[in-house]
This record gives sequence, C-alpha cells and structure tokens, in this order.
Amino acid sequence: MLLDRISDKWVVLILCALGGDTPAQAGASNAPKPMRYSELSRLLAGVSQKMLTQTLRALERDGLLIRTATPTVPVTVTYALTGLGLSLHHLTRGLRSWAQSHMDEVLANREEHDARTS
Repeated sequence: MLLDRISDKWVVLILCALGGDTPAQAGASNAPKPMRYSELSRLLAGVSQKMLTQTLRALERDGLLIRTATPTVPVTVTYALTGLGLSLHHLTRGLRSWAQSHMDEVLANREEHDARTS
C-alpha cells in the first residue's frame, strides 16, 4: 500500500515542490518551505484540482505533510513537509533527477523498440 502511495507521480512532484525543488531549478536544492494550495497548483502543471486535493489529503493522513489553516479572511491554508515527509523527499529527489537525466535515452529506446516490433 505504501509503495502505491509514494510511487504516484503527483506525490513525488508535491514532495519535490514542498522540499524546495522547483522545475525551473531541476537538480538544485533549496530549503523546504510551506506552500499554499494555489502555489502548488500553479507549480504542478497538469494536475487537476480534484487530484491535488486528494493527494494532499492522503499525504496529510500518512503523516508526510502537515496542513495549517490560519484564521484570516479568507482562511489561509499552507502545506509543509513533516520530518517523515522530508526523509521521503530526499529519496524522491534522486528518482526525479534520474528520470529527468535519462528521459531522452528512454524515449530513444522506445522508438527503437517500436520500430523493430512494428
């Protein structure tokens, strides 16, 4: 069950975002920082509102992030990694980096394979 959760693409991208790794700075490491829902939504291009909400709730339930609501008008909600989430972020950062570094090679292998099997 846990492998299903942590191997999800949105989980990895949310952990990277909250861990301070942004797509513009791939491979770079910044300090982890709390983010608002809207920041995460903008940063994670392609994620639906429903998927982002479900994923954030699941990560909160698993103890990987903490949701903090500040009583303002409107209410300000931020998400931040817990110690457990930060430890997982360190692992997923390497996986994300590997995927980015090897994507061209994998795509070339797919094309070569498909050409042979067509």
